[in-house]
Amino acid sequence: MGFMNPSSLSFVNRHIGPNQSEINQMLQFLGLKDLNALNEAVVPKVIHLNRELNIPKAATEDEVLAELKSLSRANQIFATYIGMGYADSLIPTVIQRNILENPGWYTQYTPYQAEISQGRLEALINFQTLVCELTGLAVANASLLDEATACAEAMTMARNLVDDDSINTFFVDRQCHPQILAVLQTRAQPIGIQVLVGDAAHFDFATKVFGVLVSYPDTEGRISDLTSFFERAKKEGAVCITTSDLLSLVALKAPADFGADISVGSAQRLGVPLGYGGPHAAFMACRDEYKRKMPGRIAGVSKDAEGRPGYRLSLQTREQHIRREKATSNICTAQVLLAVMASMYGVYHGPQGLKEIVGAIHKKTQFIACVVSDLGLKLGHQTYFDTLKILADATFLAALKKASGAAKINLRYFDDGFGLTLDETTTAADLLALKNLFETVTGKKSPQELSGFKSTQIISEQLIRSKPFMTQKVFNEHHSETEMLRYIKKLESRDLSLTTSMIPLGSCTMKLNATSEMYPVSYAGFSGLHPFVPLDQAQGYQKVFSNLESWLAEITGFDAVSLQPNAGSQGEYAGLLVIRKYHEKRGESARNICLIPASAHGTNPATAVMAGFKVVVVKCDANGNVDMSDLKLQAEAHAKDLGCLMITYPSTHGVFETSIREICDLIHSKGGQVYMDGANMNAQVGLCRPADFGADVCHLNLHKTFCIPHGGGGPGMGPIGVKAHLKEYLPSNPVVRTGGEQAIPAVSAAPWGSASILPIPYAYIRLMGPDGLKQATMVAILNANYIAKKLDPYFPVLYKGANGLVAHECIVDVRPLKAQSGIDVEDVAKRLMDYGFHAPTVSFPVPGTLMIEPTESESVAELDRFCDAMIAIHGEIQNVIKGVWDKKNNPLKNAPHTATAVMSDNWDRPYTRDTAVYPLSYIKEHKFWPYVSRIDAAYGDRNLVCTCPSVEEYQ
Repeated sequence: MGFMNPSSLSFVNRHIGPNQSEINQMLQFLGLKDLNALNEAVVPKVIHLNRELNIPKAATEDEVLAELKSLSRANQIFATYIGMGYADSLIPTVIQRNILENPGWYTQYTPYQAEISQGRLEALINFQTLVCELTGLAVANASLLDEATACAEAMTMARNLVDDDSINTFFVDRQCHPQILAVLQTRAQPIGIQVLVGDAAHFDFATKVFGVLVSYPDTEGRISDLTSFFERAKKEGAVCITTSDLLSLVALKAPADFGADISVGSAQRLGVPLGYGGPHAAFMACRDEYKRKMPGRIAGVSKDAEGRPGYRLSLQTREQHIRREKATSNICTAQVLLAVMASMYGVYHGPQGLKEIVGAIHKKTQFIACVVSDLGLKLGHQTYFDTLKILADATFLAALKKASGAAKINLRYFDDGFGLTLDETTTAADLLALKNLFETVTGKKSPQELSGFKSTQIISEQLIRSKPFMTQKVFNEHHSETEMLRYIKKLESRDLSLTTSMIPLGSCTMKLNATSEMYPVSYAGFSGLHPFVPLDQAQGYQKVFSNLESWLAEITGFDAVSLQPNAGSQGEYAGLLVIRKYHEKRGESARNICLIPASAHGTNPATAVMAGFKVVVVKCDANGNVDMSDLKLQAEAHAKDLGCLMITYPSTHGVFETSIREICDLIHSKGGQVYMDGANMNAQVGLCRPADFGADVCHLNLHKTFCIPHGGGGPGMGPIGVKAHLKEYLPSNPVVRTGGEQAIPAVSAAPWGSASILPIPYAYIRLMGPDGLKQATMVAILNANYIAKKLDPYFPVLYKGANGLVAHECIVDVRPLKAQSGIDVEDVAKRLMDYGFHAPTVSFPVPGTLMIEPTESESVAELDRFCDAMIAIHGEIQNVIKGVWDKKNNPLKNAPHTATAVMSDNWDRPYTRDTAVYPLSYIKEHKFWPYVSRIDAAYGDRNLVCTCPSVEEYQ
C-alpha cells in the first residue's frame, strides 16, 4: 500500500451506503452477476456511454478542502458598498452553527408531510409574520427565489388580478435595480406583457396599465412618499406593488400604509450571507383579498385530529401538479433554509434589536453624507436610509476609481456620480477609510469626527415607521443565546431529516450531503463576496465556475453550460427561452408548440406556457412510456409549428424508455428541439449522456443529483447544458457580462445564480471522480431494484423496464388494497411516521401510488428497515381486511400517533399503545415522535391563517 490512503478511507466508500459485500448480496437477490450486468439489463444498450468520463480522478477530502480553501482565498474581499439590493450582515453565530451548518436543518425535505415538519413550518410562519409586520400587509408566502424573480411573480400576479385582458402594459419605475428591470423584461416578453419603464413621479397614466412597480427606497437610495402615485394608480384600476429591502422597512413607513397591494423584496440582510449573489430569501406579501392568487408556498395554521393547532402548507402548494398548463407560476420551491435564517435573525434581535441595528446603519450613512458635503460634493437625494448617491463629473470619477481600487474599496458608479450603501458590518475603521478616500480625491479635509457625531432626523415624519411591529411573543422572548439555542433545537426536534432516517422520495433524490461538501460554503472568500464586484476580485469563483461547467458538460455531453438559473423551475424556463430564441433567429418564430408527455412533472407545462409555448399533451402507454403512436401523430400534426418536446429521462415512472433515440430523432425530423428535464439525471451519470442520445437542452438539479441539500424546500440550483447551436443564447446579466453573443435576458438576479452553494457539487465531483460517480449511479439503481423486488409481493410495482427491472426509483400501487380495506395512500404515508420514516412521493405521477427512490447513500440495513416497515404496514392492512381492526378505527387511520395520544388516560382504540408507537422492535432504539397528530388539510384551507398569534392573543 505504501503511502497511499487505505481504501476504507475513500470518500466513495463513505458516500455510497452498501459495501461490496452488501452489493453482492443485493445482486444475488436480483439474480445478477455484477453491477455491469445490472447496467446492461436496465440501461438501453443503444445509449450506453462506453468510456470513462473525462473528469479528474477522485481526490481525498483533505485535498478537496485544501483546493477549495485556496480558491476561496483567490477571491478578494474588499470593503464593498455597491448595494443594488445586496448588503452584508452579521450572521449570529448561534444561527450559523445551528441552522446553516446543521444537517438537522439543511437535510429536511419540503414539508409536504406536515406532521413531521412542524419545526420548520413554525419557522416559516415566523418568517411570514415578520414580512407581514414590516410590510403592513395581511398575507405573506414562505419565500421566493430572489428579489428580481419576486418582482416578476408580482407582475404576473397583478395581471391575473385585473379582469380586463386587453390591458397588457405594466409600469416600472426606472429607479428599480437594473437586475430587476432585466428579469421583468425576460418574464414579460413571452407572455405578451409590455414593460413600460418611466419616472413614477411624472407618469400620467395616459397609457392603461394593469400594475405599477416602484422601488422603496429606490436604487439610488431615495425614499419617496408613494401615497399620491398609488392613489392615481388605483383610480386607473392598476395593482400597486413595491419592492424593498426588508431591513429598511424597520425604519420606514410600511408599504401598505401608502396603499400598496403587493410588496416584494429581499430578506438577505436579515442574517444571510452575500454569497456572490445567493441563495437568498425573497419575500412576497399581499392584501387578504388577493391571497388565493399568490404564487409560491404559504405555510398556514390548521388543527390536528386531537384539536390542537398544527402547521401545514396551504393553498397553492402543489399548483403546478394540479393546474399544470393552467398554472400561473412554475415556482415549485422556495428558499426555505434562508427564510428560516432570516426569521431566526428576527427572533434573536426582536423589534428593539432591529431598531438599534437600522439606527446604527442610518447614523453611519449620515456621517458619510456630512463628510462628502463638507468636501464640496453634492448629494443626489436629501432623503435616504442607508444608500447615498453623490454627484460628480467624469474627471472626479476617474480619479475616484483609481484611488478606491488602491484602497481596496468598491463603490457603485453612475454616469453622473457614484453611490454607496452602508450596512450592519460597516465599522468605525471602514468609515474613516471612506473619509480618507474622499479627502484624498478632493484634496480637502472634513471636520467630521466619529466621536460625538450625532445623527439628525432627515426622513420626514410621514415616511418614518411609527406603528408598533413584531409584538408577537416569539419575537420578544429569545434574545439570550441560551434561549435562542433552545428554541432552535426545539424546532429541529419536531422535524424528521436525514439525520434520523432515509427519506425515500421518488424524483427528489434525498442523498447524502457530506460534511466535507458543505464545509466550504462558510469559507469567507465564498460567503462574503458581493455579486457585482469586478471580476478580478472573484478569480476563485471564476475558477469554480469554469471547472464545474466543464465537468457538467462532460457528464451530460453538452457543449456549454449556464450556471445562472437558481432553481430547477428556472432551469426549465431558461432552457425553453433558449429554444424560442433559436427558432426566432432562424426565422421560425411560429414554432410555438411544446409536446409534453402526460407523466411529466407539473412544472413542465407551467414553464412552457410562461415561455410562450402552447402545450400539447402526449399520451403514455400502459407501461408508463411515451405512446409512440400518439407522439408520431402529434409531431406530424404540428410539424410546421413544433417548437420542442419536454421529456424526463429516465421517465417519471422510473423506467429507461428504450425508444428515447427514436423519440429525439422524430422531433428533430419535424424541426423541433428536445428539452430534457434533468430531475432524474442521477440515474445517468457515468452510464449515458443526454446530449449523446438526442437532447438539445437539459437542466440539472444540482440540489439533487450533485448533492446540494434540499434545505427543507430550498435552496436549489438548476443550471442548463446546451448543444453547440444553442450556446450563443445562454442567459446574460445587465451588470456583469455572462452568456452568449445572442444571449437571452437574465432569468435570475445574480450573474451565477446561487453561487455560494456551487462549491458543494464542485466538491462532490472532485471527491467521487469518474469511477465513483458511475459507481454511485449503479448502486442507486441497484438499491431501487432491491426495494422493488422486496415490496412487489405486497405492493405491486406499477412500471418495469424490458427486463422486469426499474431505474433509480419505483412506483408501488396501494389502490388494490384500498378497494378491499378503505386504507388509502395517505394512511400509509402517515403510518410510516410511526415507523420512523418520511413517506415516499405520494400520488405522483399516478394517484393512489407511492414513488420510492432510495439513492445510493443508504445502507442495506436501512433499506431493509424501510422494507420491513412497508411489509408490516401491509400486514396491518390485512388486519383491516380480515376484520381484526375496524375500518375507521385502526393504526393506519389514526396515524401518526403522538406521545400525548398514547399517554392519554382515555385509550379507546382496539389495538395496544405498543402497536401504535413501537410496531417493530428497531423503533425502540431511536423513536422519532411526531409532534402533532394528523392535520386537517381542508380546515386549514378554509380558514387560512399564515401568521403567528398577536400579543393580544397571549394576553
